[in-house]
Amino acid sequence: MRPSRVPHLGVLRLGHRRERDKRITSHLGLTARAFGADEIYLSGENDPSALETWNSVSKRFGGNFQCRYEEKPLGLLRRFSKNCGDGEPGTIIHLTMYGEPWDEALPKINLERPMIIVVGGTKVPGEVYRLANHNISIGNQPHSEVAALAIFLNSLVGSIDDQEQFPGGELRVIPNAIGKQVVNFEEE
Repeated sequence: MRPSRVPHLGVLRLGHRRERDKRITSHLGLTARAFGADEIYLSGENDPSALETWNSVSKRFGGNFQCRYEEKPLGLLRRFSKNCGDGEPGTIIHLTMYGEPWDEALPKINLERPMIIVVGGTKVPGEVYRLANHNISIGNQPHSEVAALAIFLNSLVGSIDDQEQFPGGELRVIPNAIGKQVVNFEEE
């Protein structure tokens, strides 16, 4: 289980372009999963290969990470901003190089509400900036959205206990300072 600081944590990948973004989008989902998100929504061009990658990693390495294609991401954000499933509004966080510095914004985030973290691809519609409760930057220089997501999630969620966060699965990596050690539960 993820540390109980946040009841539910989703990531929305806006504007995926299948040929141009497939690797970066794949890494966004893997980063979201590894750093404590419960789910990822893929928007833009429908790309079953990204969903297959994320599902395959969850099957092999465990956990309950969910992923799905979202045809209407602005509709998802509008609904979430009014009702995140319990009749109350959820928290929307938009990671952008134009936002408030993350270390200043972090203490202002309500950790008791479900949240969606928005990560753009193509040009982000202005409505996303208005719907977001927090427009947050991990620095104001161009860099990887994967790096921004990793830094932000680590700051928000804290350390992840692989044993608790990723139950089940076929493989488990055993930390090792001088080599590789992987336990394959299918072989046992």
